[in-house]
Amino acid sequence: MAKTTSEQNTVTVSANSLAEAASAASKGKGLPPVHLWNPPFCGDLDMRIARDGTWFYEGTPIGRPALVRLFSTILKREGDKYFLVTPVEKVGITVEDAPFVAVDFRVESEGTDQRLTFVTNVGDEAHAGPDHPLRVIRDAETGEPAPYVMIRAGLEALIDRKSFYRLVELGTHAPHDGAKWFGLWSGGVFFPVIPSEELIE
Repeated sequence: MAKTTSEQNTVTVSANSLAEAASAASKGKGLPPVHLWNPPFCGDLDMRIARDGTWFYEGTPIGRPALVRLFSTILKREGDKYFLVTPVEKVGITVEDAPFVAVDFRVESEGTDQRLTFVTNVGDEAHAGPDHPLRVIRDAETGEPAPYVMIRAGLEALIDRKSFYRLVELGTHAPHDGAKWFGLWSGGVFFPVIPSEELIE
């Protein structure tokens, strides 16, 4: 007898079957249209994306970059939950922080015309701007910044430390919400990082 959704803690769907379905759906150019797919929920898969961007399956790191890339193309976020979806299956996975890590970026122009293009650990690129905003969360206790950039369809990338240090060098001060902030320009948008008065000279 088939399990009900409430009884399903794990799934019978395997990573291999998902990979096969993802590969079939990904043929051609561009990303699969996961936003158009609404298959039945099949339960949770023992797959986890660690904060550093490493993908694990049943506790073991997935060592094939091509397979990680394939899974990343069928990743979907709904609320605070993450799923791998194909036209016929939908399984929940665990994401410790953001599903991607921005490992590098390039800069074009400067000042208010500056454009920042981020590259993720799975090969996606995103131009920071109105559709791909930057945001920085600061730890309430330590004040340590955690910077993110939107990559696609609600999926963010945590900007790695070396890239964030480079970004800080490009920062400038500008008015924001009635105060002066230190932040970054990209795509015609100013993204605030920290109030100017809180910066330690």
